[in-house]
Amino acid sequence: MPKPEKHVFVCVQNRGPGHPRGSCTQSGCGAIWDEFAFALQQRNLHGKVALTNSGCLGPCNGPHVLVYPEGVMYGALTKDDVATIIDEHLIGGTPVERLRVSELIW
Repeated sequence: MPKPEKHVFVCVQNRGPGHPRGSCTQSGCGAIWDEFAFALQQRNLHGKVALTNSGCLGPCNGPHVLVYPEGVMYGALTKDDVATIIDEHLIGGTPVERLRVSELIW
C-alpha cells in the first residue's frame, strides 16, 4: 500500500455507562466510523486516505476524528458531517472550521 496523503483516526473509545468522562461510543462513533468507511470506498480514496480506529484522543465531547498530517481535530460530529470533511478537507485540502474543536481543547 502506498503512503497515504491523509490519515483519519476515529475515536471508538468505550467506557462503561455512568463514567464521568463519557466516551465516543456513547456519543455515536459507530455511525461516524461506518460512514467514513463507506464514503471513502464509494469515492475510491483507499490508498490516498487511511482510516484507523483509535482509543481516546483526549477530549470527551465526541465523537472525535483526527486528521493528519495537518493535526486537525473535529468533534461532536454527526454522520452527516462525514461527507463535508471528506469533500472539503480530505479532497479539497481545506479544514472545516465549523466542525473543529476549540483551540482551547486541541
